[in-house]
Amino acid sequence: QVNLVESGGRVVQAGDSLTLTCDANGDTLRRYSIGWFRQAPGKDREFVAAISCITTVYEDSVKGRFTLSRDNDKNAVHLQMNNVIPEDTGIYYCAAKEDTNDLRTGYGYWGQGTEVSVCS
Repeated sequence: QVNLVESGGRVVQAGDSLTLTCDANGDTLRRYSIGWFRQAPGKDREFVAAISCITTVYEDSVKGRFTLSRDNDKNAVHLQMNNVIPEDTGIYYCAAKEDTNDLRTGYGYWGQGTEVSVCS
């Protein structure tokens, strides 16, 4: 079983950059597909990006601005967020699953979230 902890959320200005990190303990993240999701105030949780051993996928609104990468030495996954916009505001969650099927769904392990606020 893998335990996930997100960090890096903070208040930023539109156009800024920040990096969110998903740290793991209890197992090796390389064994898992890792997804990032976000939940804006008053809205449902939505898919942001995911990485497996085969591919990396992004939600359309973050393509070209967000980059997902693995840091195997630190057993972590980073979500680099560039040129953020107010619509990126929300609580960001990382999630893990043990297969590479449809990376937008099917996650069994979740972190507690880290909050990002983008001011215009």
